[in-house]
Amino acid sequence: MNEQAKVPFFTRGVMTLTVIAVAGIAVLAARFVFGIGAVTNLDDQYPWGIWIGIDVASGVALAAGGFTTAFIAHILHRERFHSIVRPALLTAMLGYTFVALGVFIDLGRYYNIWHVLMPWYWQGNSALFEVGVCVLMYLTVLYIEFLPIVVERFKGRVNWRGGMARFNGATEKVLNVLDATLNRVMSFFIIAGVVLSCAHQSSLGTLMVIAPSKLHPLWHTSVLPLQFLLSAFAVGLAMVIFESYLASRSLKHPFDLDVLAPLGRMIPFLLTLYFAAKLIDMVSRGTYTYLAEPSLQSISWLVEVVVGVVVPAFILMTHRLRRNQTWLFSAAAMIVGGVALNRINVFVIGYKPLYAEQPYVPAWSEVLVTAGFIAILVLLYRFFVLNLPVLDHEGDAHHA
Repeated sequence: MNEQAKVPFFTRGVMTLTVIAVAGIAVLAARFVFGIGAVTNLDDQYPWGIWIGIDVASGVALAAGGFTTAFIAHILHRERFHSIVRPALLTAMLGYTFVALGVFIDLGRYYNIWHVLMPWYWQGNSALFEVGVCVLMYLTVLYIEFLPIVVERFKGRVNWRGGMARFNGATEKVLNVLDATLNRVMSFFIIAGVVLSCAHQSSLGTLMVIAPSKLHPLWHTSVLPLQFLLSAFAVGLAMVIFESYLASRSLKHPFDLDVLAPLGRMIPFLLTLYFAAKLIDMVSRGTYTYLAEPSLQSISWLVEVVVGVVVPAFILMTHRLRRNQTWLFSAAAMIVGGVALNRINVFVIGYKPLYAEQPYVPAWSEVLVTAGFIAILVLLYRFFVLNLPVLDHEGDAHHA
């Protein structure tokens, strides 16, 4: 058992999160009993809302730390970053699980979601099909990459009791076989995870490229897939810093500046690429004129770029600020918030159907379900960290 097990699971904060989670589950139950229209403000003109903008689009971006850290530590062989891969992998696994759940609850005919598994239902020309298949495949890869952590926790510690004791030997053999097999094939799954992540991070942007008459010109562009991918690279690393800080405060775990500050040093380069892609595209299309309009869209775009890109890039380029725990976390939080706002802008704020009679405003029940999902995700993260060797481990460096 790792040393984090000494930290109690239940605290006042955990109890608050539990209440929010239960309330969200109650509303979710009403969604399946009475239908999606009973608990949302969605209609034929606004077929999606914050469940897609936050739970799915933002969730996919913020879970990018799994493939970015795996790429740096295992493919580029930057050994100093191995310690942050497991927490990032856990966040990615939980994040993508809830992304899949978000899609499931947002579908009117949720009971047909299994169609994506059947080749005779496939439509290869569909951007949404690509998103669904890539997310499904990457989620499978994430669970496989997480298996070594589970094996490490229980290998040599199997102790079934009572009538189950007869299975102790067999369970140990299964764990030994899994350990040996995963060691041999893990490199393949790490590479597959990186490729699949790049594919669907960009294909989420492709999904909105095909809606030129419905998406505001500040965001609609043919290079939106590239912008989504570049922003995912940056926010993936920022999310690792963000979650590491929160874990250090909640779980009394050291905040390793010697690892996280160098990680933060990489982010300004990625933010610069992302900002350049947005700026060059804006100038070439002449859409900067929309920033002069006093609208929600122009204000939201400025907040997204200035607060979520420019300011944190400046902080992280300054050595003294980057080596300060509070400033490092603040910059990471701004990037996380900025990219999340970007996805909300694209899928909610900047989205306007041609014949909408009134703007979309999420119902309180929609907000509660989203808050409940976030609360459950945090609770599961805490549970896994306290019971598995995620933050403190002596595992093989090849375990993702």
